[in-house]
Amino acid sequence: MLREFKRPQKLMGNAFEITVVSDDENSANQHIDAAINEIRRIEKLLTTFNEESQTNLINRNAGIKPVKVDWEIFDLIERSLRISRITDGYFDISYGGIDKSFWNFDREMKELPNPELIKDHLKLVNYQNIILTREKQTVFLKEKDMRIGFGGIGKGYAAEMAKQMLQNRGVNSGIVNASGDLTTWGNQADGKPWTVGIADPDNAKQPFSYMNITNMAVATSGNYEKFVVINGKKYSHTINPKTGMPVSGVKSVTIFCPNAEIADAMATPVSIMGIDAALNMINQINHLECIIIDDQDKIYSSQNINLK
Repeated sequence: MLREFKRPQKLMGNAFEITVVSDDENSANQHIDAAINEIRRIEKLLTTFNEESQTNLINRNAGIKPVKVDWEIFDLIERSLRISRITDGYFDISYGGIDKSFWNFDREMKELPNPELIKDHLKLVNYQNIILTREKQTVFLKEKDMRIGFGGIGKGYAAEMAKQMLQNRGVNSGIVNASGDLTTWGNQADGKPWTVGIADPDNAKQPFSYMNITNMAVATSGNYEKFVVINGKKYSHTINPKTGMPVSGVKSVTIFCPNAEIADAMATPVSIMGIDAALNMINQINHLECIIIDDQDKIYSSQNINLK
Protein backbone atom coordinates (compact mmCIF):
# COMPACT_ATOMS: atom_id res chain seq x y z
CA MET A 1 0.00 0.00 0.00
CA LEU A 2 1.32 3.44 -0.92
CA ARG A 3 2.29 5.75 1.91
CA GLU A 4 4.02 9.12 2.26
CA PHE A 5 7.40 9.02 3.97
CA LYS A 6 8.65 12.44 5.16
CA ARG A 7 11.93 13.54 6.65
CA PRO A 8 12.85 17.02 7.88
CA GLN A 9 16.53 17.92 7.60
CA LYS A 10 18.55 21.10 8.08
CA LEU A 11 20.43 21.73 4.82
CA MET A 12 22.01 24.86 3.30
CA GLY A 13 21.13 26.70 6.52
CA ASN A 14 17.42 26.05 5.89
CA ALA A 15 14.76 23.63 7.05
CA PHE A 16 14.24 21.17 4.20
CA GLU A 17 11.66 18.39 4.15
CA ILE A 18 11.71 15.53 1.68
CA THR A 19 8.60 13.44 1.01
CA VAL A 20 8.47 10.31 -1.14
CA VAL A 21 5.46 8.15 -1.90
CA SER A 22 6.31 4.46 -1.70
CA ASP A 23 4.96 1.09 -0.59
CA ASP A 24 8.25 0.21 1.13
CA GLU A 25 9.73 2.08 4.07
CA ASN A 26 13.22 0.76 3.54
CA SER A 27 13.57 1.85 -0.07
CA ALA A 28 11.82 5.17 0.73
CA ASN A 29 14.51 5.91 3.32
CA GLN A 30 17.28 5.03 0.88
CA HIS A 31 15.77 7.42 -1.69
CA ILE A 32 15.55 10.20 0.91
CA ASP A 33 19.19 9.56 1.96
CA ALA A 34 20.28 9.92 -1.67
CA ALA A 35 18.36 13.19 -2.07
CA ILE A 36 19.91 14.61 1.12
CA ASN A 37 23.40 13.67 -0.06
CA GLU A 38 22.75 15.40 -3.38
CA ILE A 39 21.66 18.62 -1.60
CA ARG A 40 24.77 18.45 0.63
CA ARG A 41 26.95 18.08 -2.47
CA ILE A 42 25.37 21.20 -3.99
CA GLU A 43 25.76 23.11 -0.73
CA LYS A 44 29.51 22.39 -0.78
CA LEU A 45 29.72 23.63 -4.36
CA LEU A 46 27.80 26.88 -3.79
CA THR A 47 28.69 27.93 -0.27
CA THR A 48 30.71 31.09 0.29
CA PHE A 49 31.58 30.04 3.85
CA ASN A 50 34.06 27.37 2.88
CA GLU A 51 37.53 28.43 1.72
CA GLU A 52 37.65 25.41 -0.58
CA SER A 53 34.44 26.06 -2.51
CA GLN A 54 34.59 27.12 -6.16
CA THR A 55 32.30 30.07 -5.41
CA ASN A 56 34.84 31.28 -2.88
CA LEU A 57 37.66 30.84 -5.37
CA ILE A 58 35.80 32.97 -7.93
CA ASN A 59 35.29 35.70 -5.31
CA ARG A 60 38.90 35.62 -4.10
CA ASN A 61 40.11 36.17 -7.65
CA ALA A 62 37.78 39.10 -8.38
CA GLY A 63 39.64 41.69 -10.41
CA ILE A 64 42.66 39.39 -10.58
CA LYS A 65 42.09 36.46 -12.92
CA PRO A 66 39.47 34.11 -14.38
CA VAL A 67 38.85 30.87 -12.47
CA LYS A 68 38.22 27.52 -14.10
CA VAL A 69 35.10 25.89 -12.63
CA ASP A 70 33.00 22.76 -12.99
CA TRP A 71 30.39 22.88 -15.75
CA GLU A 72 27.69 22.71 -13.12
CA ILE A 73 28.73 26.06 -11.59
CA PHE A 74 29.41 27.57 -15.01
CA ASP A 75 25.93 26.66 -16.26
CA LEU A 76 24.22 27.85 -13.07
CA ILE A 77 25.96 31.23 -13.37
CA GLU A 78 25.00 31.40 -17.05
CA ARG A 79 21.35 30.74 -16.18
CA SER A 80 21.55 33.34 -13.38
CA LEU A 81 22.81 35.95 -15.85
CA ARG A 82 19.93 35.13 -18.19
CA ILE A 83 17.48 35.77 -15.32
CA SER A 84 19.30 39.05 -14.57
CA ARG A 85 18.73 40.14 -18.16
CA ILE A 86 15.04 39.16 -18.13
CA THR A 87 14.44 40.95 -14.80
CA ASP A 88 16.41 44.03 -15.81
CA GLY A 89 19.02 43.39 -13.10
CA TYR A 90 16.57 43.06 -10.20
CA PHE A 91 17.93 39.53 -9.82
CA ASP A 92 21.71 39.77 -9.48
CA ILE A 93 24.06 37.17 -8.01
CA SER A 94 26.76 39.84 -7.61
CA TYR A 95 24.84 41.40 -4.70
CA GLY A 96 27.24 39.50 -2.38
CA GLY A 97 29.03 42.68 -1.28
CA ILE A 98 25.92 44.31 0.24
CA ASP A 99 24.27 41.58 2.11
CA LYS A 100 25.25 40.89 5.70
CA SER A 101 27.61 43.82 6.17
CA PHE A 102 24.77 46.36 6.19
CA TRP A 103 21.59 44.49 6.89
CA ASN A 104 21.52 41.85 9.53
CA PHE A 105 17.95 40.80 10.17
CA ASP A 106 18.98 38.26 12.76
CA ARG A 107 19.68 40.88 15.42
CA GLU A 108 18.17 44.11 16.63
CA MET A 109 18.90 46.84 14.12
CA LYS A 110 18.27 50.30 15.53
CA GLU A 111 19.07 52.51 12.56
CA LEU A 112 19.45 52.43 8.81
CA PRO A 113 22.94 51.85 7.43
CA ASN A 114 24.92 54.81 6.12
CA PRO A 115 23.62 55.54 2.57
CA GLU A 116 27.06 56.74 1.41
CA LEU A 117 28.64 53.44 2.41
CA ILE A 118 25.88 51.53 0.65
CA LYS A 119 26.39 53.60 -2.50
CA ASP A 120 30.06 52.76 -2.42
CA HIS A 121 29.39 49.04 -2.26
CA LEU A 122 26.66 49.20 -4.89
CA LYS A 123 29.28 50.06 -7.49
CA LEU A 124 30.36 46.44 -7.21
CA VAL A 125 26.89 45.04 -7.92
CA ASN A 126 26.57 44.53 -11.65
CA TYR A 127 25.87 41.19 -13.27
CA GLN A 128 27.35 42.54 -16.52
CA ASN A 129 30.77 42.42 -14.84
CA ILE A 130 30.56 38.64 -14.48
CA ILE A 131 32.48 37.37 -17.49
CA LEU A 132 31.98 33.78 -18.66
CA THR A 133 34.29 32.16 -21.22
CA ARG A 134 32.77 28.89 -22.38
CA GLU A 135 35.82 27.75 -24.39
CA LYS A 136 37.95 27.91 -21.26
CA GLN A 137 35.20 27.07 -18.77
CA THR A 138 36.13 30.12 -16.69
CA VAL A 139 34.36 32.77 -14.60
CA PHE A 140 35.88 36.19 -14.03
CA LEU A 141 34.57 39.02 -11.83
CA LYS A 142 35.87 42.20 -13.46
CA GLU A 143 36.00 44.43 -10.40
CA LYS A 144 38.19 43.89 -7.36
CA ASP A 145 36.12 43.09 -4.22
CA MET A 146 33.13 41.97 -6.30
CA ARG A 147 31.32 39.00 -4.78
CA ILE A 148 28.82 36.51 -6.09
CA GLY A 149 26.46 34.45 -3.96
CA PHE A 150 23.70 32.00 -4.78
CA GLY A 151 21.30 32.97 -1.99
CA GLY A 152 18.56 33.87 -4.47
CA ILE A 153 18.68 30.69 -6.57
CA GLY A 154 20.61 28.03 -4.65
CA LYS A 155 17.72 26.52 -2.69
CA GLY A 156 15.61 26.19 -5.81
CA TYR A 157 18.49 24.65 -7.74
CA ALA A 158 19.09 22.13 -4.94
CA ALA A 159 15.38 21.24 -4.79
CA GLU A 160 15.27 20.76 -8.57
CA MET A 161 18.37 18.52 -8.56
CA ALA A 162 17.08 16.46 -5.63
CA LYS A 163 13.78 15.98 -7.45
CA GLN A 164 15.57 14.88 -10.64
CA MET A 165 17.65 12.42 -8.66
CA LEU A 166 14.56 10.93 -7.01
CA GLN A 167 12.79 10.65 -10.36
CA ASN A 168 15.86 8.92 -11.84
CA ARG A 169 15.72 6.46 -8.95
CA GLY A 170 12.15 5.59 -9.92
CA VAL A 171 10.29 7.64 -7.32
CA ASN A 172 7.01 8.48 -9.06
CA SER A 173 5.64 10.98 -6.53
CA GLY A 174 7.12 13.29 -3.96
CA ILE A 175 7.90 16.76 -2.68
CA VAL A 176 11.18 18.49 -2.01
CA ASN A 177 10.41 21.41 0.30
CA ALA A 178 13.32 23.82 0.70
CA SER A 179 12.06 25.97 3.56
CA GLY A 180 8.86 26.98 1.77
CA ASP A 181 10.23 26.79 -1.78
CA LEU A 182 8.90 23.47 -2.93
CA THR A 183 8.70 21.27 -5.96
CA THR A 184 6.20 18.44 -6.45
CA TRP A 185 5.62 15.60 -8.87
CA GLY A 186 3.15 12.73 -9.14
CA ASN A 187 0.24 12.42 -6.71
CA GLN A 188 -0.36 11.96 -3.00
CA ALA A 189 -0.52 8.41 -1.67
CA ASP A 190 -4.33 8.49 -2.01
CA GLY A 191 -4.03 9.41 -5.70
CA LYS A 192 -5.15 13.01 -5.28
CA PRO A 193 -2.97 15.82 -6.63
CA TRP A 194 -0.68 17.71 -4.27
CA THR A 195 -2.22 21.03 -3.19
CA VAL A 196 -0.79 24.10 -1.54
CA GLY A 197 -2.51 26.65 0.68
CA ILE A 198 -1.77 30.28 -0.16
CA ALA A 199 -1.19 31.89 3.25
CA ASP A 200 -3.23 34.84 4.34
CA PRO A 201 -0.64 37.62 4.91
CA ASP A 202 -2.11 38.62 8.26
CA ASN A 203 -2.61 35.10 9.47
CA ALA A 204 0.12 32.89 8.10
CA LYS A 205 -1.54 29.78 9.54
CA GLN A 206 -4.79 30.46 7.72
CA PRO A 207 -4.74 29.83 3.94
CA PHE A 208 -7.18 31.95 1.96
CA SER A 209 -6.99 29.72 -1.10
CA TYR A 210 -5.81 26.27 -2.19
CA MET A 211 -4.27 25.35 -5.51
CA ASN A 212 -3.38 22.09 -7.20
CA ILE A 213 0.38 22.06 -7.70
CA THR A 214 1.21 18.63 -9.04
CA ASN A 215 4.31 18.74 -11.30
CA MET A 216 4.84 22.31 -10.24
CA ALA A 217 7.25 24.31 -8.11
CA VAL A 218 6.17 27.08 -5.76
CA ALA A 219 8.42 29.74 -4.22
CA THR A 220 7.38 32.40 -1.74
CA SER A 221 9.14 35.57 -0.76
CA GLY A 222 7.52 37.35 2.16
CA ASN A 223 8.37 40.05 4.67
CA TYR A 224 6.35 38.44 7.45
CA GLU A 225 9.20 36.10 8.35
CA LYS A 226 12.30 38.29 8.55
CA PHE A 227 12.14 42.04 8.95
CA VAL A 228 13.18 44.92 11.15
CA VAL A 229 11.18 47.96 12.21
CA ILE A 230 13.11 51.24 12.27
CA ASN A 231 11.32 54.49 13.16
CA GLY A 232 7.99 52.72 12.81
CA LYS A 233 8.63 51.53 9.25
CA LYS A 234 8.89 47.85 8.39
CA TYR A 235 11.83 46.77 6.22
CA SER A 236 11.82 43.29 4.74
CA HIS A 237 14.91 41.11 4.40
CA THR A 238 14.73 41.35 0.60
CA ILE A 239 17.31 43.87 -0.60
CA ASN A 240 16.90 45.79 -3.85
CA PRO A 241 20.25 45.24 -5.64
CA LYS A 242 19.92 48.63 -7.35
CA THR A 243 19.54 50.69 -4.18
CA GLY A 244 21.02 48.48 -1.48
CA MET A 245 17.88 49.18 0.54
CA PRO A 246 15.24 46.70 1.71
CA VAL A 247 11.98 46.51 -0.12
CA SER A 248 8.75 47.87 1.30
CA GLY A 249 5.23 47.90 -0.09
CA VAL A 250 4.88 44.19 -0.84
CA LYS A 251 3.96 41.67 1.84
CA SER A 252 4.44 38.48 -0.09
CA VAL A 253 5.04 37.05 -3.52
CA THR A 254 4.27 33.49 -4.56
CA ILE A 255 5.65 32.18 -7.85
CA PHE A 256 4.39 29.06 -9.66
CA CYS A 257 6.55 27.44 -12.31
CA PRO A 258 7.43 23.88 -13.39
CA ASN A 259 11.07 24.48 -12.43
CA ALA A 260 12.05 25.13 -8.78
CA GLU A 261 15.23 27.01 -9.66
CA ILE A 262 13.38 29.54 -11.81
CA ALA A 263 10.58 29.89 -9.24
CA ASP A 264 13.14 30.61 -6.49
CA ALA A 265 15.07 33.10 -8.62
CA MET A 266 11.94 34.97 -9.74
CA ALA A 267 10.41 35.43 -6.26
CA THR A 268 12.92 38.12 -5.28
CA PRO A 269 12.81 40.39 -8.36
CA VAL A 270 9.01 40.23 -8.48
CA SER A 271 8.89 41.50 -4.88
CA ILE A 272 11.25 44.39 -5.72
CA MET A 273 10.42 45.69 -9.19
CA GLY A 274 7.00 47.18 -8.50
CA ILE A 275 3.68 45.37 -8.93
CA ASP A 276 2.75 46.59 -12.43
CA ALA A 277 6.19 45.94 -13.89
CA ALA A 278 6.31 42.51 -12.22
CA LEU A 279 2.90 41.40 -13.50
CA ASN A 280 3.73 42.68 -16.95
CA MET A 281 6.95 40.66 -17.00
CA ILE A 282 5.34 37.47 -15.61
CA ASN A 283 2.48 37.67 -18.12
CA GLN A 284 5.00 37.62 -20.95
CA ILE A 285 6.75 34.44 -19.80
CA ASN A 286 5.20 31.05 -20.55
CA HIS A 287 4.57 28.65 -17.66
CA LEU A 288 5.23 31.32 -15.04
CA GLU A 289 2.50 32.66 -12.74
CA CYS A 290 2.43 34.70 -9.56
CA ILE A 291 0.31 36.04 -6.71
CA ILE A 292 1.39 39.31 -5.05
CA ILE A 293 -0.03 40.70 -1.80
CA ASP A 294 0.76 44.33 -1.04
CA ASP A 295 1.05 46.09 2.32
CA GLN A 296 -2.64 47.01 2.15
CA ASP A 297 -3.52 43.32 1.72
CA LYS A 298 -4.64 43.84 -1.84
CA ILE A 299 -4.14 40.67 -3.89
CA TYR A 300 -2.82 40.78 -7.45
CA SER A 301 -2.34 37.76 -9.68
CA SER A 302 -0.98 37.03 -13.13
CA GLN A 303 -3.48 36.43 -15.90
CA ASN A 304 -3.71 32.61 -15.79
CA ILE A 305 -4.42 32.30 -12.09
CA ASN A 306 -8.01 32.02 -10.94
CA LEU A 307 -8.26 32.47 -7.20
CA LYS A 308 -11.44 31.19 -5.66
